[in-house]
Amino acid sequence: MTERRDESKAIDLGAVAYEDLVREQLRRLGEDPARPGLQDTPRRVEAAMKWLTRGYRSSAEEAIGSGVFVEEHDNMILVKDIEVYSLCEHHMLPFFGKAHVAYIPEGRLLGLSKIPRVVEVFARRLQVQERLTDQIADAIQEALQPDGVGVVIEAYHLCMMMRGVEKQNSKTITSSVRGRFRSDIRTREEFLRLVSASHSLA
Repeated sequence: MTERRDESKAIDLGAVAYEDLVREQLRRLGEDPARPGLQDTPRRVEAAMKWLTRGYRSSAEEAIGSGVFVEEHDNMILVKDIEVYSLCEHHMLPFFGKAHVAYIPEGRLLGLSKIPRVVEVFARRLQVQERLTDQIADAIQEALQPDGVGVVIEAYHLCMMMRGVEKQNSKTITSSVRGRFRSDIRTREEFLRLVSASHSLA
């Protein structure tokens, strides 16, 4: 019986730089990290990974800041087609698509630009789409305590497109609903209808 490694124990790498880890990765792939085309790759990879995972160094609270306003408005607010770029935590390959975020306010509104910022906080981490959807809904719920929150994400996963089953046109759709979006079927249906509608402003 094969003994499973304990992945919870971090490898003690001492003062090994990220760039050196990338150089070793290139060697193990059969490449020569000293060749001209790869000499600067370790530095670029480190910078890219820091950018792609910058969500670890921010929070929804910081993203929202002072962007909550007192306002008597009790109809659904929906921000559609928010671009999502993230990394699958299973293979560290990208997944990308769109998020649709709606809420029904209870005396407080969120500045419109804050919703994409909240999406970005959680997307820019190693993720699974299901958890990402829940985290966005929970953050909006916690910040506003609204009457309801609904989040839908539709995304393409390169771990399915480039490897494994290699299905180029498969799209994953996840949803997370809170409050009235969960308890009132008419509210949920209105939300899903608005998400699926394709109206042009042009």
